[in-house]
Amino acid sequence: MNFMSLFGKKGAKTQTPQEAIQRLREVEEMLQKKSNFLEKKVEEEITTAKKYGTKNKRAAIAALKRKKRFEKQLQQVDGTLSTIEFQRDALENASTNTEVLKVMGDAAKALKSAHSHMNVDDVHNLMDDVAEQQEIANEISNAISNPVGFGQDVDEDDLLAELEELEQEELDKELIKVGPVIEDLPSVPNQPINPHKADDDDDMKELEMWAS
Repeated sequence: MNFMSLFGKKGAKTQTPQEAIQRLREVEEMLQKKSNFLEKKVEEEITTAKKYGTKNKRAAIAALKRKKRFEKQLQQVDGTLSTIEFQRDALENASTNTEVLKVMGDAAKALKSAHSHMNVDDVHNLMDDVAEQQEIANEISNAISNPVGFGQDVDEDDLLAELEELEQEELDKELIKVGPVIEDLPSVPNQPINPHKADDDDDMKELEMWAS
């Protein structure tokens, strides 16, 4: 896969943000694989150089030269990879911002359309009418719950006087049922009364007359 196939030919149709992000991810994946490959090659050349060491300086130096070449390629790939990652992040953020702005724009249009048939003065007038009708409704409710002409023209003092008369009549009836109250009653003797004592006194008197 080459860069022309990834990013399209010159003059081709402009990619959408999502398509560009996908292409960048494909390039990023390819570069990451190449970076891993070069890292392994560098490690292999280091191992080769150690293997030969001073025993075979020519082979060891050749291995170190290849290592330097692989390291340079690795540095270039890593730099390109960083650039690709940065560009992908920026494009993803731009795509997100674009979607957010689009949604906010659509919401603003919808809100404007919803308010197109509304007027601030009309809303205030409507709320004033609602408050006025609510006040009228409260007055009607109070009038209904407080009826006129059902006993409100009666004097309360007259009612209290009538109530006292009724209570007095009931008290008089109770006194009549009870009858007169006897306050002074004869005292009761302490000694029991003997019914035969009067007869004994008469007999004693008659005996005294016969004896004289």
